[in-house]
Amino acid sequence: LPVGIALDRLGPRLVVAGLSAIAVLGLFLQGLATDGTTLLLARALIGIGSAASFMAAVVLCARWYGGGEMTMALSRVFALSQVGILLAGAPLALLAGWLGWREAFLVSALCTGLAALVWWRLVRNDPPDRPTPPRRAESLMEALRGQFSIWRLPGLPRVLALHLVAYAAAATVIGLWAGPYFADVHGLNANERGLALAAMGIAMPIGLLLVGPLERRFFARARLITAGAALSALMLLVLALWPAPPLPVALGLLVGLVLFSSYPVLLVTEARLLFPDHLVGRGASTVNMAQVLGSSLLPLLVGLVVGFFPMVEAARPEAAYRAGFAVLAASLLLGLAGWLFLPRPPRAPS
Repeated sequence: LPVGIALDRLGPRLVVAGLSAIAVLGLFLQGLATDGTTLLLARALIGIGSAASFMAAVVLCARWYGGGEMTMALSRVFALSQVGILLAGAPLALLAGWLGWREAFLVSALCTGLAALVWWRLVRNDPPDRPTPPRRAESLMEALRGQFSIWRLPGLPRVLALHLVAYAAAATVIGLWAGPYFADVHGLNANERGLALAAMGIAMPIGLLLVGPLERRFFARARLITAGAALSALMLLVLALWPAPPLPVALGLLVGLVLFSSYPVLLVTEARLLFPDHLVGRGASTVNMAQVLGSSLLPLLVGLVVGFFPMVEAARPEAAYRAGFAVLAASLLLGLAGWLFLPRPPRAPS
């Protein structure tokens, strides 16, 4: 919430550059940590330092573009951001094997610092061919009232209901359970799991780069959102209901899940059309809170369900993973129901 207000009052350029310094500090501390408490503190600093990154991208795209062009810009930014997921797989493992895990984290700190410098050098809050809009100074109470007005916007609950689980479902799989699933159920070694995860990681930017042109040329945004959520849930339902699917089928379903999970960028565009220009930062923070909350709670829920199944010879049984996939599918279907049936804004955004 404070970051959302700061984005409106100070602009993305200064807010992200300042917070990035905290992220770099956390990354250095992570590489030097000698106990769990220090590691948790380092991770918290990294989280705080990254708190504006997603929202700043939304704010900048909203200030520089509108309508379908905003979707195209967001999808390209988010597709490029997936490079981080790819780098966190096999490349990070190779770097850690070459230098050591501590040194690998210290290299990531240097890369983050370099990215912050590039950000400060290149980013501008508003287009150069457009006069900078006046931004009146707000008191703390006025800033909070602006945030409360965002929460009262008609049509926002239906967007947040699906956004709560849209990205979180795919992230829970690719970030936590896909690797153990391939190891325990299909017996893949570390290198083979890395290749499988790389295929999933590549699917996300491909989907993001496709979703913008699909909206502009072929399908309405609302239909694309509904189709993406339904297809993502279908991939998970098949994994939950099909006992011991062949490896190519299981991999294809998981790649399909990640590919179809590119629709959250459309939810961001849909939400942006609901709030006024002077509240873009606070609106983006509200949308981001739903995604972050879902990405925190859904892995916990899946972990609790999978944890009910006892280990068998140091491996989780397939039934545990199928139960986890079922939880994710049910969560997506509930979010989709909210998107379809909760009240819509009085006039559909163009």
